[in-house]
Amino acid sequence: MRVAARRAGIAEALRMRPILKRKGEAFSRASSTPALGGKGVPKMPGMVMFGRRWAIASDDFVFPGAFELFIRMIWWIGILVLYSIHKGRFNCTGGGLLHSYLLVLLILLAAIICAVSAIVYISMQGTISNPGPRKSLPKLLYTRLGLYIPELVWAVVGAIWVSDTDVRCERTVVNAVFGTVVASWVIIIFTIVAVVIVFDPLGGKKTLYLADDINRNLESSQSGQLFYNVKKTATRVWETRIRLLCCCIMQDDDHRVAFTSIAELFRIYFSDTDMVPTDIAAGLTLLHQEQDKVENCPKDPEEVLCHSSLSHVTDDLDVELENAAHYMQFAAAAYGWPYYIYTNPFTALCKLNGDCCRNSPTDFDMIGSDRLNFHFGSILKITGLQYRDFIHISFHNKIFEIPFFVALDHKKEAIVVAVRGTLSFEDLLTDLSAECEDLVLEDVLENGFVHKGITQAANYIYRRLINDGILNHAFTIAPEYKLVIVGHSLGGGTASVLAIMLRNSFPTLRCYAFSPPGGLLSKSLADYSKCFIVSVIVGKDLVARLSMPSMEDLKRRIVRIVANCNRPKYQILLYGCWYEVFGGDPDNFPTELDGRNQDALTQPLLAEQSLMMHRSPSYNALEDESPLNSPPRYPHLYLPGKIIHIVEEASSRRWCSSDVKYTARWSKETAFSNILISPKMITDHMPDVVLKALNSLTEEKASCITCQIEGDFHTNIV
Repeated sequence: MRVAARRAGIAEALRMRPILKRKGEAFSRASSTPALGGKGVPKMPGMVMFGRRWAIASDDFVFPGAFELFIRMIWWIGILVLYSIHKGRFNCTGGGLLHSYLLVLLILLAAIICAVSAIVYISMQGTISNPGPRKSLPKLLYTRLGLYIPELVWAVVGAIWVSDTDVRCERTVVNAVFGTVVASWVIIIFTIVAVVIVFDPLGGKKTLYLADDINRNLESSQSGQLFYNVKKTATRVWETRIRLLCCCIMQDDDHRVAFTSIAELFRIYFSDTDMVPTDIAAGLTLLHQEQDKVENCPKDPEEVLCHSSLSHVTDDLDVELENAAHYMQFAAAAYGWPYYIYTNPFTALCKLNGDCCRNSPTDFDMIGSDRLNFHFGSILKITGLQYRDFIHISFHNKIFEIPFFVALDHKKEAIVVAVRGTLSFEDLLTDLSAECEDLVLEDVLENGFVHKGITQAANYIYRRLINDGILNHAFTIAPEYKLVIVGHSLGGGTASVLAIMLRNSFPTLRCYAFSPPGGLLSKSLADYSKCFIVSVIVGKDLVARLSMPSMEDLKRRIVRIVANCNRPKYQILLYGCWYEVFGGDPDNFPTELDGRNQDALTQPLLAEQSLMMHRSPSYNALEDESPLNSPPRYPHLYLPGKIIHIVEEASSRRWCSSDVKYTARWSKETAFSNILISPKMITDHMPDVVLKALNSLTEEKASCITCQIEGDFHTNIV
């Protein structure tokens, strides 16, 4: 009878295929017009030279300038010593040219040292949002660039002299000149590479419509056409960058659509700010220190949820932690040999080589290539299953089509569908396809909003499981087993959406999503999934907090804290590096926010406006005149299901820290609406860290139970 019920469930799933359609007018991006005012607009931080903006600020020359100054000083002293030692001894063949070469080189190096010293000094002045004290820097840079011409000429002269076979001077002098020539060419090449890196393809366009000495009427058709061309060019630039990044993968229509969609997403996100990469780095380190200040403040007792073994909630938590620790092995195994070698770097290859030449049984379906049997061998070793326990394995990987496997878990009496996380450029494109789609589930919810790329991947696996009869075959073998869907990262998000699609057909279904993306489900779907999905988040995991609203919030916070800091950027970065590596107390950087009343803090400062090319949606909420009923730029999406948050009891900044102890508690989805800055924001997302934390909690619980049993035993003896 149960077999008939399972088949009926699969038939129901075939009938009730989820209806997907792209999110349309309800969440169309609000059109925004740049605040391209006239003469009152402050100067932008991005430096303008040769009539275009560059992706570097005038305060970014402190560290590279100091490094070049150090090299040039050593170089100048060495040449001076060489010239002094051999003065009067240039009577060898080619000695006259050598004398002139060294003398002119000393003068040229002295001029370069003076120019670089001035550049470093001027670049240290002012703040990020106050480039006024550095207004003379472009002239100094023009001077420094002009000195590259004689340096290039002299490098060519030195190369000719060194390569001349008729030169009969001392070998020491020849080697010294050869080293000088090599150093000159290395510096010239590095300078060219640096120019290419800081080149902004849109610099000319931005300078055109951001120049503060030109009055414009944005209502005119000419200005509107100009802004349209800028947006179109920006999208094309981002699309070209993405294509170059993914040049090694085969590109089809799906890829081209994804490239355009992702390029538009990046264009919109970065279009309203005028910050260079070092501004963002300074903002992140300031936010981290500010965040640590808040965390170090004592909390009210009711804000802390204790991990007590006496409460019913914690009993439920312990059960879910045990299940999560077990199923995390399946989610990690889906990564195949990369994960197995990463976690066993010294022994993995030896163990896998022993299995690569064996002929594995063909009782299960396998799609995609698995050269040398490394993927499947790794899955076997991580899960501890046998060949006969696998129903289907797919290593096929394209955009919106990710690998997964279906296996029988006899320990938990479950049919496990494990979905792989991000491990390729195709997976990354699936992650970045972050537009919204409607997910309509008949007889369940009227509608819900979901992440487009992840939903497409879930729909692909759904079709494979139902249309290809994979689940039907699995339940034919094990009709009494329950269905469990697991995955990590992208796999966790895909598993969650897939579980929602299958829930109505398999009421006992369970899903464990490990470190899923934050911008995944709308509130209605997130609430609906709480009865069958459990999400596990470790520490300050970035991906679990990643969504378009949280990215907009992070941008707003970076702009605000950077614009209002009264310290030079080099000081911020220096102390920030020290703080991240060695720890210490957060620095109390003075800001323009100090001394302002609370009402004044609700309005952006002039310095903030100088970093915003036009108002971002973050500021729309701060504007009284903005329409309250206007559609949001990005809908709020949340983590799926009930959320277990695992945190370290005592965080250590030391690189070689001792064993870490963890605590776990239930958390609300709103607790992950903001991105937290931490050195561990990336490592907390890694599957081995998640598995380690879960195993640590389950082992600690098991040891506590053992101690309690032994204590009761001794009490009974007494």
